[in-house]
Amino acid sequence: MTSLRQNILALRKKKAIIEMGGGEAAIEKQVAMGKLTARECILALLDKDSFHEYDLFVEHDGRDFGMEKKVLPGDGVITGTGTILGAPVCIYAQDFTVAGGSLGLKHARKITKIMDHALKMKCPIIGINDSGGARIQEGVGALAGYGEIFYRNTIASGVIPQISLILGPCAGGAVYSPALTDFVFVVENISKMFITGPNVIKTVLGEDISMEDLGGARVHAEITGNAHFYAQSEPDCFAQIKKLISLIPGNNSQRAKKITPKEPTIKKNIEQIVPADPKQPYDVRDVIRCIADGSEFLEIQELWAANIVIGFGRMGGETVGFVANQPMVLAGVLDCDSSDKAARFIRFCDAFNIPIVTLEDMPGYLPGVDQEHAGVIRHGAKMLYAYSEATVPKITVILRKAYGGGYIAMNSRHLGADFMFAWPSAEIAVMGPEGAANIIFRKEIMEAEDQDAMRQEKVKEYIEKFANPYVAASKGFIDSVIEPKETRSLLLHALQVSALKGESRPQKKHGIPPF
Repeated sequence: MTSLRQNILALRKKKAIIEMGGGEAAIEKQVAMGKLTARECILALLDKDSFHEYDLFVEHDGRDFGMEKKVLPGDGVITGTGTILGAPVCIYAQDFTVAGGSLGLKHARKITKIMDHALKMKCPIIGINDSGGARIQEGVGALAGYGEIFYRNTIASGVIPQISLILGPCAGGAVYSPALTDFVFVVENISKMFITGPNVIKTVLGEDISMEDLGGARVHAEITGNAHFYAQSEPDCFAQIKKLISLIPGNNSQRAKKITPKEPTIKKNIEQIVPADPKQPYDVRDVIRCIADGSEFLEIQELWAANIVIGFGRMGGETVGFVANQPMVLAGVLDCDSSDKAARFIRFCDAFNIPIVTLEDMPGYLPGVDQEHAGVIRHGAKMLYAYSEATVPKITVILRKAYGGGYIAMNSRHLGADFMFAWPSAEIAVMGPEGAANIIFRKEIMEAEDQDAMRQEKVKEYIEKFANPYVAASKGFIDSVIEPKETRSLLLHALQVSALKGESRPQKKHGIPPF
């Protein structure tokens, strides 16, 4: 009769074999590519000794094309739970050393099981993607597996944070799970995402393109907007994830963890950051650092649609989401991409009880045939919808320009802003003073002996009558015109006052955003 001790030793041996994944040769190949193994990634990301693995002994049930003879340890994916900075998370990592991390039905069922567990336990789900795609030997079973994952991504959306790491190839249908999650992390020279690979493109279209140029990390961080965070190495990526986890709640019934407040540490004076000349650019991130605790700001999608800045910081120890026009890029106008970027972030903040602070300095929507044909009306409407739909505390500070539809779109009082502040330098109008004067006073300017002098006089007249914060304040659209140095203290007070904000909406199954 086998003793308990013998059973324990047999268990340890079996676990050790499975934990080796595809074996020493496959692991060495992974290391040669400059990558950690799936198991190493999990252990590096989670708190020390916090990982508990489940479904280690799951086996594939493929019976075609010689699959019945193949042993795939863990069926190519590692799943389990652990903690990050003490906060519980569920996690899975595809193991490229086992059949290229290919997804079969049992592989997918391991993933959906841990996703279901995350939803039930109300904690974030983190997926590490490193896979050659669907396991072709399993046919439609693999496709079914992807569909079941996508379904759960959708059901979990807005309930628990969903985070994807692309630490290898992610091709074909596999890319849609990351696209459905809240935050996608990519690493230079490691991450690859594309619907159709370079070989297929060359065969069908005759175009020769590298995998990196087609769907590398930089492409998705800078051009497509599919990635939210870009890192130079896997350790840098893990540090970014830990920072993000520290700033967001574990589910939609909680608020982000409050910490001891800190005063801003930036040396710049907020009054000296924004130039008096409305045509002169500046970095709006410096304004954020002047008002955020410890001057700390975690920017999201930094390289894409850089004419708008989004990200998390803290004020009074509480997490807030910042949305700000960036005058350094395209003068801070809104366009198709920046509208998409901001709208999605606003909806995340609203879903997870994170107040939104909007810093406005923008001349309107980007004009031009390209933008019109790209659907700037539809894309711009997403931002209007997101702000209007949001019920978390919403606070806006107009720093400088607020023209036309852009004034409305950047969380105006008319879209439900709870607090509206404006600096004395704010210009709130249908359009810029120069353009408005040229239209309103066209006859006077054309008939004047000195047209330039007359134009300047009329521009000044328009500014005094319309393009200043006091007109909007007189109508109650602005709550207060404030000195720049008062910005942080007033924001802290507004956040404190609105901490218990409650706002109802008409009962409905869901709204219909302009997707």
